[in-house]
Amino acid sequence: MNVLDGQWQRLDPRSIPAAGVVVAAPALATVLIMTLAGAGVTAVLITVLIGLGSGVLVAGGATYQWVFYRYRVTEERFEQRLGGLVRNHRSIPRERIRTVDLTAAPHERLFGISTVKISTGAQGDEAAIKLQSISRADAETLRHAILLGGRSTVEEEGRSDDGVLSRLKPQWLGYSALTVSLMLVVWGAIGSAFGSLDELLRKWGVFEALGSAVVAMGVVAFVLVVVGIALVAGIVGAFLLSLEMWWGYQLTREPGTLRVKRGLLTTRSLSLEERRLRGIELCEPLPLRLAGGARLGAVATGLQAQKQDKKQPESKTLLPPAPRGEARRVAAAVLREQPFDVPLLPHPRAALRRRIGWALWSALGVAAAVSTPAVLGWFPVGFAMSLAVLALLAGLGFAVDAYRGLGHALDERYLLARNGSAMRHTVALQRENIIGWRISRTLFQRRADLVTVGATTAAGSSLYRIYDVPTGEGLALADEAVPGLLAPFLERDVEPERAGARGERPPH
Repeated sequence: MNVLDGQWQRLDPRSIPAAGVVVAAPALATVLIMTLAGAGVTAVLITVLIGLGSGVLVAGGATYQWVFYRYRVTEERFEQRLGGLVRNHRSIPRERIRTVDLTAAPHERLFGISTVKISTGAQGDEAAIKLQSISRADAETLRHAILLGGRSTVEEEGRSDDGVLSRLKPQWLGYSALTVSLMLVVWGAIGSAFGSLDELLRKWGVFEALGSAVVAMGVVAFVLVVVGIALVAGIVGAFLLSLEMWWGYQLTREPGTLRVKRGLLTTRSLSLEERRLRGIELCEPLPLRLAGGARLGAVATGLQAQKQDKKQPESKTLLPPAPRGEARRVAAAVLREQPFDVPLLPHPRAALRRRIGWALWSALGVAAAVSTPAVLGWFPVGFAMSLAVLALLAGLGFAVDAYRGLGHALDERYLLARNGSAMRHTVALQRENIIGWRISRTLFQRRADLVTVGATTAAGSSLYRIYDVPTGEGLALADEAVPGLLAPFLERDVEPERAGARGERPPH
């Protein structure tokens, strides 16, 4: 297929049976569960008929889309045309396209097709166009046509800017098992399964057995056992989810483009133009950081507005949870320099006192929350006191760790900022792409002569903050990072001529 010839193209006809399979598989699982639960023959037959009817309707919708859907790529635009009675024609200038992502779910891989998502990175549903679905070869050709101007990988082979920057090592999956967000997904799925299989669990006597266990073990021991089981299930489930998400991971650099390929059951290919890159972010959740790991994300235009499946990492992710040294190496390879080698400046003790204050208030809230159940006799008073003490110790530990994590620096090209404890972020933002500053001070910060300096940019999360830095130092940092941008809003306390004569920067 020559996608640059300007001719209208169809979707792949294999998308019709693939759409039917999506409905048939869950219907089959439902029938199996009903059979195990002892449902009547009539109910099972009705469920089968509903599944078949749904499959026919979905396949009919896919047929309609195949008949009336057209797309084409010209030298200047990507166009889409859809509809029989009501026509819909959309057009996107090619220079506005930020990403071209390829996805192949298990049922699509079965039929050899892929879904292509073309996005401008803007807000709203109109910012992206999905082609569901075209053949794998056509999807790859389309991606190269839009992002690489039609150049094939063979034509570009041997270029100095091509190459594999990172590949998955199996031992990295152990770091992914420590990802709290994946554990939350696992626990949510377990809770949903208990609700959906309520009748089956009652028939098997699961709830009666749990009630007997509570009576035999006591509430406290039972809760501790449940927490332990949930923790083990979360770690195992997170490992399995990461295995599905990151198997086959490979980060490559093509001419002007970074590409991430990954996925075991559902394969994904995410592409990012390097000219959209504005910096890089090192993310270290606490469990991962304690194990010496980190993950890496891009700060780029066109990625902040894209919605994500909660079961999938963000589109900005360049490296899965991996050893911290690997994350730093990949950051250097992506940026072609290592920004994280610059030593960060610590923040004043007043920032530590603020965090200790937050910890004390949090511990007081926990003590108030557990005191009422303890007074009512729902669990022992000693257990409630232990929870309050643990909350205080944990809060103080997080406060000290959060203070130690504060830091900032400035080098020739990048502004660096680090903060956080439970989720520590270290961002390296290109100074030339900072478009503004947001200076904020709370009442308590003013009393401690502290300020929060936020750098705004048209990329990533749009605002990157440096928390609790001395007022004069923070304003001087902003003025030096982007000379002239903040100057009209500053008051000079020392005459420039006198400061210049001493070789000093005038204080702000």
